[in-house]
Amino acid sequence: MTVLAERTPGRVTSLALEITGRCQNTCEMHCYARSGPAGHHGTMTREDWFALLEQGGALGVTMVQYIGGEPTLHPHLPQLIGRALSLGMRVEVFSNLVHVRPSMWRTFGQDGVSLATSYYSSSPTEHEAITGGRGSYSRTKANIAEAIRRGIPLRASLVHVLDGQAVEGARAELRQLGVAGEIRLDRVRAIGNGGTGDAASPDPDELCGRCGGDRAAVSPDGMVTPCVMARWLTAGSVRAQTLAEVLDGPAWADRMAVIPRRRGSCVPDSCTPKEDSCQPSPGTAAACNPSQDGSDCAPAETEACDPAY
Repeated sequence: MTVLAERTPGRVTSLALEITGRCQNTCEMHCYARSGPAGHHGTMTREDWFALLEQGGALGVTMVQYIGGEPTLHPHLPQLIGRALSLGMRVEVFSNLVHVRPSMWRTFGQDGVSLATSYYSSSPTEHEAITGGRGSYSRTKANIAEAIRRGIPLRASLVHVLDGQAVEGARAELRQLGVAGEIRLDRVRAIGNGGTGDAASPDPDELCGRCGGDRAAVSPDGMVTPCVMARWLTAGSVRAQTLAEVLDGPAWADRMAVIPRRRGSCVPDSCTPKEDSCQPSPGTAAACNPSQDGSDCAPAETEACDPAY
């Protein structure tokens, strides 16, 4: 009989860093973070993020996902990517790809950097009804094509938001654009804008069940949670404690105990990919870990993070 070793306290291999709550889109039907144009970058400074990356490296973190909100709107994203790379970490940027500055393309083109995004429909009208962003369909589509042209690794996923949504048409478009690998489809999770109940305390059953296994998420204000989708399960602040102190503390254990454990597919948009191919999902974000059976989870999108971003 094979016995699976338990996670060593304070040890994670990946971090989902939600560096901003600002986003060009609104995604009023599914954004788990309730991001939008009025969002802000929180209280974490560039130096705070740098310190967190150093702490993560000391704990054995090998992969960092920058998410939001829309991470490209954060003024220090290039430096944050550079610092993670200098520590030997791989970097994924989960972006809605609505707007990419020329200088940002150069940043994305560095070795060790990949992109993740969410895509909703082959209908421009339907896509923009979901994102709430005028022109988001054509801009995201064009920037996916540009990333592929530049040889930047990119994964994409789909989130089902509307009845009759043209998700299969969207999948076909992504293939035509050159997106390789599995393109996952997830439903909207009842979290954030996708929820109908208590916004302060959603149902843990909406989570994929693998949150916190070997990764942690950190909000723009430095709060540590098992997943960007589990933002109400705060275990402490890296502005008051070290990351190791939070992960080894009783609050983290208590939060982990609340999450129903099960095998199955992760929520796309906010899942931190496995070593290679976790695919983001449009619209709902749930950061989770790959399953023990080797399957990957699909990430979430900045505006609609992989489960219901």
